Amino acid sequence: LETSRSYLFYRTSTTPIMQSQTAQNGSGPELRGSSITLQTIKEVSDVTNRRTKIICTLGPACWEVPQLEKLIDAGMSIARFNFSHGDHAGHLACLNRLREASKNKGKNVAVMLDTKGPEIRTGFFANDAKKIFLVKDETIVLTSDYSFKGDKNKLACSYAELATSVTVGQSVLIADGSLVLTVLSIDVAAGEITCRIMNNAAIGERKNMNLPGVVVQLPTLTEKDINDIQNWGVVNDVDFIAASFVRKGSDVTKIREVLGEKGKHIKIICKIENLEGLENYTEILEKTDGIMVARGDLGMEIPPEKVFLAQKMMIREANIAGKPVVTATQMLESMIVNPRPTRAECSDVANAVLDGTDCVMLSGETANGEHSEAAVTIMAPPCFGGGV
Repeated sequence: LETSRSYLFYRTSTTPIMQSQTAQNGSGPELRGSSITLQTIKEVSDVTNRRTKIICTLGPACWEVPQLEKLIDAGMSIARFNFSHGDHAGHLACLNRLREASKNKGKNVAVMLDTKGPEIRTGFFANDAKKIFLVKDETIVLTSDYSFKGDKNKLACSYAELATSVTVGQSVLIADGSLVLTVLSIDVAAGEITCRIMNNAAIGERKNMNLPGVVVQLPTLTEKDINDIQNWGVVNDVDFIAASFVRKGSDVTKIREVLGEKGKHIKIICKIENLEGLENYTEILEKTDGIMVARGDLGMEIPPEKVFLAQKMMIREANIAGKPVVTATQMLESMIVNPRPTRAECSDVANAVLDGTDCVMLSGETANGEHSEAAVTIMAPPCFGGGV
């Protein structure tokens, strides 16, 4: 990569982390892990030789200079600025502190601008309600009239094409899947759908909404995204744009147009977050500089038990194409509140490394977690492959 900090994205070696062992006659099934011994398990991992890079999302829990210096010491290679939150002035102040910390430690830290992207959200509530309580097996109407103030019987949706996009029997997921609805009937003329509530839930206003399997008619870059890229990212010389909700190769072309001549050195990392993006993965991979396996929204758009297959497929294809790939979302989620991760989380990080990921990413764990430095420290050994 061209910029001085962008090299931080790549593994520094292509040496396989785990070897395979076949039967003595050279045939039969491959047995993975032949290089793992009891000594491997007992010895302390030398993370100074870590190949896989760590991306840390910056936020209130870690954005002061001393805290940033600790993250750098712990292993942060790339700092992610999440433009779903905050404003330009606040992000610039954080960027200045990051660069001060980087200078103090004598280490390069690359900068990633993560766009907010298009989204579908529920609306506001009537009577100044903060939450509504929904009961399993009752029905609720979703309307595309976003000015409507909702209640437990009817909710507004920000997607104008809602009634023409869904089909009877399909699911609608709200608030990261904490509320599941099933479409019972559709009134195209009224712009409304009637749904069955599949589980008890309490939700607040303006919660995210997913329509699994639907090809939604939304732009990849909103006006806010274009403003963020041109008037913050390009101006402040970021290294990467993590583009949310990329669904086809032409989306990458559009992003390059927005970057323009002044931003042509900035590398584009396409976040694959839905089925359409998976279906068009080959053409996206051909045009992009890198890939992010964005498992959060992807797990809303495809069955969650299929996400690991999508992850392996995308990482493998990116490896073959020689383009860096990031694995993201909920890698050490429990460390937002707990000082230690679960064993499953550590295995998740290590397995992504063994799959061939070039980077792993921390989100809420560093941005607003209680143990941001510890999360990076604990993530570093699995990124070395546990020493194998």
